[in-house]
Amino acid sequence: MEPGLEELMPRLLPVGDCDLAEDFDPTVAPRTPQEYLKRVQIEAARCPDVVVAQIDPRKLKKKPTVNISISGCQPAPEGYSPTLKWQQQQVANFSAVRQSLNKHRNHWRSQHLDSNVTMPKSEDEEGWKKFCLGERVYSEIHALSDNENLGIDYMKVGFPPLLSIVSRMNQATVTSVLEYLISWFGEKKFTPELGRWLYALLACLEKPLLPEAHSLIRQLARRCSEVRALEESKNEEQISALNLIICLVSRYFDQRDLADEPS
Repeated sequence: MEPGLEELMPRLLPVGDCDLAEDFDPTVAPRTPQEYLKRVQIEAARCPDVVVAQIDPRKLKKKPTVNISISGCQPAPEGYSPTLKWQQQQVANFSAVRQSLNKHRNHWRSQHLDSNVTMPKSEDEEGWKKFCLGERVYSEIHALSDNENLGIDYMKVGFPPLLSIVSRMNQATVTSVLEYLISWFGEKKFTPELGRWLYALLACLEKPLLPEAHSLIRQLARRCSEVRALEESKNEEQISALNLIICLVSRYFDQRDLADEPS
């Protein structure tokens, strides 16, 4: 070690040159304390001054970037703001759903899925979008053929969030799928298929919220308020669904700054 460096990093156990036998072999396990110390000195002298880690970039996973905005939601269109009593009732209903889900999770998880149900892997974003929304909504296909009216093709219309499905999703998968759907919703319109899955995923989301989940649900509530404010036809059913999601995020998950305040 250079003298200058030794002043900054003094030796904890100063060791001088050791008197060793002529037949000392550093490749053999040390037999005495002196041989051990000499072997340490030799190994230290062989260490490079700078060590560069060899990292395979393919093994690096994308780290989530959490952006938490402090901006609130846009107000509901005039005449469509939910009452405080309505919001309290929705929170109570939602709480009961969560309790029932947690109570019976193991039962539903043990139920066999139908042969046509293949859940995507957690990291398969496009697969989950198609699984939840269906190829028709995912691809924005609106027309129905005569053959499609004869039965339900879940690959086309999307799988509903059945208890036997959501009970198999751990928290990492719940958060990932929520992120996928919110990302899709950021550029697309609100649909009943999307609403059902958002409600189910929120019901599966454990408290206290992780930072990533906290950011996601705030993003979701603000997006719902944007779509609600731009709703030209004033579709009461859709506005009610958007009100519900905003209500759950703000009042059940304690994001009160996003809540609809009764007029």
